[in-house]
Amino acid sequence: MTNLVTGATGTVGRQVVAELLRRGKPVRALTRDPAKADFPDGVEVVRGDLTDAETLAAALEGVTGLHLITFGGPYFAPLETGPRIMELAEAAGVRRVTVLHGGGPSPLEDAVRGSDLAWTVLMPVEFMANALEWAESVRADAEVREPFVGRLSAMVHEADIGAVAAVALTEDGHAGQEYLITGPQVLTLKDKVDALAAARGRKIRLVELSEQQAVRQWRAAGQPEDVIGFLLDVYGNTPVEGRTVVDTVEKVTGSPPRTFARWAEEHADAFRG
Repeated sequence: MTNLVTGATGTVGRQVVAELLRRGKPVRALTRDPAKADFPDGVEVVRGDLTDAETLAAALEGVTGLHLITFGGPYFAPLETGPRIMELAEAAGVRRVTVLHGGGPSPLEDAVRGSDLAWTVLMPVEFMANALEWAESVRADAEVREPFVGRLSAMVHEADIGAVAAVALTEDGHAGQEYLITGPQVLTLKDKVDALAAARGRKIRLVELSEQQAVRQWRAAGQPEDVIGFLLDVYGNTPVEGRTVVDTVEKVTGSPPRTFARWAEEHADAFRG
């Protein structure tokens, strides 16, 4: 009854692994480089690469639950290996699959939806972990520099995404579901900055950038042009789903979603100089 988690070293993947382990479920973590992986005792670490589906064959042995991501390789390129991965999963006897929606068209997600397995699509809004992008500027200058400071977000704790995934992988009743996953509050940028300031015990200034200034900042940070375009669109025109609270976390897991204030306390050291 093993559960295989792909993307296991990523922001969400680590949380899926942790939640399965917390629930006492056998968990196998897939990574390109097991020697560099750092997981708790009780996690079986195996080598594999989603861009090369055949490397998953051995990892799928004895697996009943499979967590997938939709991207791989440089710049989060959409995976084209979905059909073969699904063939291997079905042949191995996998029963349930969760797939983390990547925000756009996905050949792998299409393959999951078209399979005969009990699939669940996880559709989280903005991750609370995205706030770590501000850590360097907060430590150095006690500033957060962002465009569109009036934007709203129902951002979600990555551990809650992991919890929803773990339930869908190990319990019946979630087949064919598309779960929009949010946090418990709609937050402004000021709300986020205030929570981080309270957690680190020192003030943080919120500096509004123009679109042009933001583009220069993102380019200097090495962001690809398609990512910059995506950020301008999603920050300047946040879809309703990204700024509306839904009760998925509590309905699926039985526990209320974690707050950003809690996330800030958990990561306060990253924002202290």
